[in-house]
Amino acid sequence: MKYVSFESGYEKIPRIEIDYPIYENIAEIIDKIKSTHSQTIVIECYPGIDYQQILTQLVEPLEYEKIIKIDEFSYPIKKINKKFAPYLTKDRIFGKMCPFSITDLYPKSIQEKLQKSTHQTQSTIIYGFGASLVDHYDLLIYIDISRWEIQQRFRRNEIGNWKLNNLTEDVLRKYKRSYFIEWRIADRLKTSLFDKIDYYIDGNKNNHLKMLKGSFFNEILKEISTQPFRLTPYFDPGVWGGQWMKEVCNLDPEKVNYAWSFDGVPEENSLTFSYQGIDLEMPALNLIMKYPQNLLGEYIYHRFGAEFPIRFDFLDTMDGQNLSLQVHPMKKYIQEQFGIEYTQDESYYILDSRENSCVYLGMKDGINPKEFITALKEAQISNQMDVERFVNKISVKKHDHILIPAGTVHGSGKDTMVLEISATPYIFTFKLWDWNRLDLDGKPRPINIDHGSKVIQFQRDTKWISKELVNRIEVLSNDGGVIEERTGLHDLEFIETRRYWFDKVIVLHTRDTVHVSNLVEGQQAIVESPIHAFDPFEIHYAETFIVPAAVGEYTIRPFGVSEGKTIGLINAYVRPIKTTPK
Repeated sequence: MKYVSFESGYEKIPRIEIDYPIYENIAEIIDKIKSTHSQTIVIECYPGIDYQQILTQLVEPLEYEKIIKIDEFSYPIKKINKKFAPYLTKDRIFGKMCPFSITDLYPKSIQEKLQKSTHQTQSTIIYGFGASLVDHYDLLIYIDISRWEIQQRFRRNEIGNWKLNNLTEDVLRKYKRSYFIEWRIADRLKTSLFDKIDYYIDGNKNNHLKMLKGSFFNEILKEISTQPFRLTPYFDPGVWGGQWMKEVCNLDPEKVNYAWSFDGVPEENSLTFSYQGIDLEMPALNLIMKYPQNLLGEYIYHRFGAEFPIRFDFLDTMDGQNLSLQVHPMKKYIQEQFGIEYTQDESYYILDSRENSCVYLGMKDGINPKEFITALKEAQISNQMDVERFVNKISVKKHDHILIPAGTVHGSGKDTMVLEISATPYIFTFKLWDWNRLDLDGKPRPINIDHGSKVIQFQRDTKWISKELVNRIEVLSNDGGVIEERTGLHDLEFIETRRYWFDKVIVLHTRDTVHVSNLVEGQQAIVESPIHAFDPFEIHYAETFIVPAAVGEYTIRPFGVSEGKTIGLINAYVRPIKTTPK
């Protein structure tokens, strides 16, 4: 079945062209490092890097007299586990954000131990997670890796967590330890090293390291923080996955399905830089942590810190199955239970639909909360649940916008293509019912009724959601070929969304807040700067792109639009806090 009437131009690897050389030949990399004549080299590694590959490909060929693996000088793993335990909890998925830094993993006497293990006259390489803790070094190399690649290595049982022999442990538990602890520590450390890095290495491909000078690393991030860009998306199958993204996003047609895609999630996605046909991938988080004011704007940076508060992703159930019935925690609950400052308010923008497309949303009028929770728990035993007895089933069509503030029971139905626009804390989904099915790994998907029952807002019933959450679309202006609409989000949420229909150039302004947008109708458009501050930026149907706050005014021009057709664009940004006049 064809989902679009034109040939899709969707770019799976949106490359950002740079003018700075990328070294990709391992011999060339080694020669470049050797030319510095450094007495002591530190190779700092993000957790997830394959030490053996780094040792055989990079460290040993450098032929230094002394090689030290810093991890061997950490606290014993039993002591570390005891420190981590309150933040890991016994739950399979959910932990609590840790406050630790790299110094919490190593004793204060580490400098003395290092001095005893080597001689000042020896040329020394110190590598591993925490290598930069040494008092003095002449050269700092940072080896980085994307969170997505770490997850793939977890799934393939290639790596475990830092200092643990847990290659075959449940992937969700490995991810939990990374998400709540290891990545937090690593990101705090990486942020402190940005201005000290002499060489940055892309460690996403074990057998193909890529290297960039540290000074160029910072210049590239500075440049990208003032121009529109796309992130490198990733796509994943799922038990409920559909077929829409295969065609529209130009994916492998032989795969069983694709359930979701992160195309607009800087905490998870990468940036791909290209120099003369050589690509280098780095986590987009680096941009947020290095130049947050340029990217986010002063208002968002003041409110959220160096954290990107908006995410766009796809949920594809076309020719697939229903998503789980679920709910997200209220702000107070997520703060108290998980140490997160804000929660996952969200919305479903319907990119495509069929006659039977639907979403499940809110409770039916007069539902008894205890009866609903009892039915959910009994369904885990009986494997049967009459969802429509309790929850509203809402028919939807293409370009509808369904608002889902935290605490609202919801889920997308089958044959519905959703662009999910939400706040960032994405793993805090409490599944209530999963239609009696196993995950792709053959294991039951985690159900979180205990958490969910504490946050469901039962007063959000049929009448309330019909008025407050379904297609609250308001036309703001209609000026000769350009229609601007406010489509949400809800007043309870901090994200504002505007939709534009246009067949001529439109002018937008960031107003010191980052914009995240998606081309929801039309084949192609061009983003441009009225003052030529950046090169024209091409976007295609279904692509998400980011316009940093520092851009200011920009335009979007329809491209290749046939007569009588218009371009549709959804644009999201953080709504300023309303203040009551004195």
